[in-house]
Amino acid sequence: GLRTVQGVLSDTLSRLSGRRVTVTGAGRTDAGVHALAQVVNFDAADWPCPVERMPAALNSLLPPDLAVVEATEVPAGFHARRSARDKTYVYTVYNRPVRSPFWARYSYQVGPPLDVAAMARAAAHLVGVHDFAAFQVAGRPVKSTVRRLFRAGVEAEGPLVRMTFCADGFLYRMVRMMAGTLVEVGRGKCEPQTVAGLLKAGGRLRGGPALPPEGLCLTMVRYGETDACEEKRGGFW
Repeated sequence: GLRTVQGVLSDTLSRLSGRRVTVTGAGRTDAGVHALAQVVNFDAADWPCPVERMPAALNSLLPPDLAVVEATEVPAGFHARRSARDKTYVYTVYNRPVRSPFWARYSYQVGPPLDVAAMARAAAHLVGVHDFAAFQVAGRPVKSTVRRLFRAGVEAEGPLVRMTFCADGFLYRMVRMMAGTLVEVGRGKCEPQTVAGLLKAGGRLRGGPALPPEGLCLTMVRYGETDACEEKRGGFW
């Protein structure tokens, strides 16, 4: 079957403990999507390994493309996804005519120069409590398409254009569709104000295309009561 982070981690934990272990992740990452700060929880009753030794024990068994950074005990009612206050994703565009062999796995290439200032103006419309029905894949029923976006920013650093989104939750492929819409703005195919119209349409209109998964990375999951999204973490960035 399809190799997934959750599956590999569950299998490795099962090997370590001698019993079947199922993990719950903070965010569902589609094939090709990356994570610097994925959080998982599992039932560790009668666990044979001290929690402080767990990262080293797991990393000795995990494949090179997956690593455990930290382990800690949490209350019995903790749920990696439902207990999260907010999550931050970053979508990276490599904005050069010639592709980069180094960034191909971690970005989406756009050849023509993007108008980053226009993209930033468009992103500002996304901040707040809105109906994001225009930014989800059709045919995925959910209880509500209303979400609170705490932060939406666009920054350029050399050839890289990074779009950052922090929210209390995301619809299916919502980040990739928001990123696709902002890229359309950056290409001059639509105005920044178009984003406001999409939000007001309540799903009657559809946002830009969902960009490929390779450019997307989950960079932070936060728990507890704080007021604003912190900066992303992780050495890769």
